[in-house]
Amino acid sequence: MDLTFDDGDRNGANGGLGPPSATDDVAFLTRSAHRIVALDALADRPRDRRELRALTGVSASTVCRTLREFEARRWIRKDGHRHEATQLGAFVARGTVELIERIETERRLRDVWPLLSIEEDDLGIEALADAVVTVAAADDPYRPVNRFVSLLRETERFRFAGPELALLEPCRDELRRRIVDGMATEIVDPPSAARHVLSTYPEHCADPLESGNLAVLVCDGLPAYGLCLLDDRVGISGYDPDSGTVRALIDTDAPAVREWAESTYDSYRRRARPLAVETAVP
Repeated sequence: MDLTFDDGDRNGANGGLGPPSATDDVAFLTRSAHRIVALDALADRPRDRRELRALTGVSASTVCRTLREFEARRWIRKDGHRHEATQLGAFVARGTVELIERIETERRLRDVWPLLSIEEDDLGIEALADAVVTVAAADDPYRPVNRFVSLLRETERFRFAGPELALLEPCRDELRRRIVDGMATEIVDPPSAARHVLSTYPEHCADPLESGNLAVLVCDGLPAYGLCLLDDRVGISGYDPDSGTVRALIDTDAPAVREWAESTYDSYRRRARPLAVETAVP
């Protein structure tokens, strides 16, 4: 939809080629970050130029030019020595701030989201707006695993479903210690992964299993991502399809993500069966 203005006095925003379009106004507002800050601040409450200079960090002359442009668009009005947003201006400010926040979320998830294979109907991207996104780097490939370990140290109950090897195997010593020390743990594994861990690390697994704090279930058809449920946060690990290593970890305390995670985990747990430990080691 092409929204244009018919105010003949305003034809400078697009080089004098006629009334500016909605995209011209968007370009004006977003071209300099201080304009968004100023309009959002005026939508919050009336402010004078001195306050706007302190908020935006720009010069007095720049603030004056910005206010003149806002007034020309009827986004603000003057109230004595202060300026305040009109209803139109507040509407624009709210929409622009929301757009910037959406873009910021998208930028953080741009390289991560394709690794998760989560349907939007199941979990919307909006729910992850405040999530911590930890991505592996060439000089620090274990960043996601280290972030996971830091979360593991602060929880008393841990549940996991998915391909565990890439995430849990590198931190098996820490996981073992936490389980033996009393962390209630339940892991829903693909059968092949559970057999691999128990056959590769039989002595390492003995104490956690004997402690009564660890339950291992097996289930076919688990998600391609790892789902971690901790006391206060939910973690989602994404894997490099070629190497199988952990590429990223997203963690959040958002209620919508917790609700999705509990429901998703329960759906796999209901289909899972206890691992027969005595037959898992060949």
